[in-house]
Amino acid sequence: MAKKSSNRLKNLFSKLWRFLVQIFVIGFQFTFLFIIFYRVIPVPLTPLHIERLIEQSFSERPLKLSKSWKSIDYVSDKFCLAVMTSEDIKFIHHYGFDFEQIQNSIEHAFKKGKKLRGASTITQQTAKNLFFTPNRSWIRKVPEVFITVCLEMLWTKKRILEVYINIIEMGEGIYGVEAASQFYFHKSSSNLTSRESALIASCLPNPRKWTPDRPTSFINRKAGIVQHYMPYIGGLPWR
Repeated sequence: MAKKSSNRLKNLFSKLWRFLVQIFVIGFQFTFLFIIFYRVIPVPLTPLHIERLIEQSFSERPLKLSKSWKSIDYVSDKFCLAVMTSEDIKFIHHYGFDFEQIQNSIEHAFKKGKKLRGASTITQQTAKNLFFTPNRSWIRKVPEVFITVCLEMLWTKKRILEVYINIIEMGEGIYGVEAASQFYFHKSSSNLTSRESALIASCLPNPRKWTPDRPTSFINRKAGIVQHYMPYIGGLPWR
């Protein structure tokens, strides 16, 4: 009797394992397919967009989803430089991961006894925004790494940055540089100045707390630093 129960348990675990493997393979195939599609077509919607709409529907806030896809060829170079300076200064040169920044983050956490500081590259943030919600989980780190590697292998740096600046949250119900530029400065993103670009980029870590048109003293200081270091990146390699 005990042997039969043991066999049933083994069969159950075996079926469960096969089911999980199948789910993983299907998820891998769908993710890879979307990565190929998004290499050439604009991203219509992301999990973050959907999550924010659900949040709005359960609150008294009106539903708002303001986004307008803009080719990076028509976005101000100043904005591209500001985003790289603020978010990932080694973006052009790394292969998806800034290991030096990751090490510094870990060392800082151990020394200060605090949580890890953000060390995500623009490629990693693009992967997260494309396929995941902002909720953090160690379980999803493996697929995030896989997607990051795929983006670096299958996309150009230009395309990664283009998708990033078009899907990233830039305010309450505002997504992408064109929508942000129109909302905050009433102009096309192709006409953003260095200061305006630096202000928008400085708000990206928490765009629902900070706004570039009404910057706090902290955002003003950060934008000044971003502006100062923007020329050190050099030109954009695809120009």
